[in-house]
Amino acid sequence: METTDAFAGLECVDCGMIHDAEAVSHRCPDCDGFLDPVYEYDAIDLDREALADRPFDSQWRYEELLPFPRESAVTTDEGATPLVDCPDLADELGVERVLIKDDGRNPTGSTTDRGASVAATAAAQHGTTDVALASTGNGGQAAAAYAGRADLESHVYVPSRSSFTNKAMINVHGGDMNVVGGRFDDAVGAYEEGMGEHDDWYSLQPFETPYRHEGAKTTLFEIVESLEWEVPDAICYPTGIGVGLVGAYKGATELRELGLIDERPPLYAAQAAGCAPIVDALEDDRDDHEPIDRPDTICGEIEIADPPASSRVLEAVRETDGGAVATEDRDILESGVRVATHEGLELAPSPAAAASGAWELAERGEFDGDETVVIVNTTAGNKEGDVLRSHLMSQGV
Repeated sequence: METTDAFAGLECVDCGMIHDAEAVSHRCPDCDGFLDPVYEYDAIDLDREALADRPFDSQWRYEELLPFPRESAVTTDEGATPLVDCPDLADELGVERVLIKDDGRNPTGSTTDRGASVAATAAAQHGTTDVALASTGNGGQAAAAYAGRADLESHVYVPSRSSFTNKAMINVHGGDMNVVGGRFDDAVGAYEEGMGEHDDWYSLQPFETPYRHEGAKTTLFEIVESLEWEVPDAICYPTGIGVGLVGAYKGATELRELGLIDERPPLYAAQAAGCAPIVDALEDDRDDHEPIDRPDTICGEIEIADPPASSRVLEAVRETDGGAVATEDRDILESGVRVATHEGLELAPSPAAAASGAWELAERGEFDGDETVVIVNTTAGNKEGDVLRSHLMSQGV
């Protein structure tokens, strides 16, 4: 494999063993734990000035903190999305600044492109021919796109409720799409059957591959650098499986390790009230979640009843003095419409949970008035514009 100089291998988050990334690709062979890329930070020579001299053109500008060098990456210039100042929202929340990290401007319209790029690069370097995953929609579209760019076959399992745009584009990118049941758990079951029948398929499932959250951490890098290395007082992430939050926590920890920041920003998981296992676990002071028996939310991208790495998500919010918040679907949809109306930015329903969560935190008195709050928009609003329009019609608009 062609890797960056400081990349030291894959560390098991359970037993702590470090494995050669060329020999091991997914789970720990010793205990079956999840793996996490690790680096020799003393070998990384990266400072603010060096980054300032580089073009803000893709996530691969941070290649020293990624497993693979830019020249070997499977990339469509994902990342380098804007951090947009939203003064009207700041006034409504009663804080100094609100900024939206608009990751819906990634090539396939979602933040999942970041992780798909790194994971597809790993798959290509391992010499696979086929990749597979279950997805609520965006991840499947991204995987199909990057697999196509790497000349790999993709097999994507999605629930029937996945958006029409996602399903259409999986096919357009050449993916083998399998629509299964109504919800994400049904898609996961079918994916597992497919993997069992094809031992040559390479999994791109979140956390099964150690590389998707590795791409996700670059969102945090960009947020902090765009704020001229000032750490925001809160970052609100829409949270289902939790790839974004786990990546952000790791990214902030790495920047602190390198001396680029002094402290990590508080991270907040935003969920829909109809499916909020992370919120429930945090409120009950548990280290892991309890699966939701009957998930019920319009926010299909974050309707994850049984997130596989909830302990890592909970660690991220606890260790940064953040939190978790759940709001009702009607409030989520209304938040998406308000952002579009007042700021001109388009949030799909699921990332609108982050905006709704920020409003809820403000109403609870979590903010003093001088904060900088970042809302992460993970998906372009036009992917599910029909859902937002239906909300407007239900309000008589």
